[in-house]
Amino acid sequence: MDDRLPELGDLEREVMQLVWAHGPVTAEIVRERLSRRLKESTVRTVLRRLEEKGYANHTVDGRTYVYHASEPRARVAAKAVQRIVDWFCNGSIEEVLVGMVDNKMLDQQQLRTLADQVAKAKKARGVKKDDRNSG
Repeated sequence: MDDRLPELGDLEREVMQLVWAHGPVTAEIVRERLSRRLKESTVRTVLRRLEEKGYANHTVDGRTYVYHASEPRARVAAKAVQRIVDWFCNGSIEEVLVGMVDNKMLDQQQLRTLADQVAKAKKARGVKKDDRNSG
């Protein structure tokens, strides 16, 4: 999946939320769960566009296309946040986090949890690097 995913329209975003939440899914399942009533052909067109944009893939079961996300929701969200960080804060995630704290979007407990997760991730990466070097 490309690091620079194209923007999604409202309907595409709603369909992707369904794919992430209920995947793998067929066009019929998506159509039944959408908040608005659409023809199945319209839903298939949206799913095809999501494939073209790199958000979804499909397999074939008999004659039915079964769709699944190309990447987990969290990874796509992280890429979207990175784009925002690059646009508005010249790539400074620290500036974004400080802004989130200043605007009361994150509290002290959430910051501690985030710091713990970062420390665990760094430790895990360090172990993986050591494993590669010892062989």
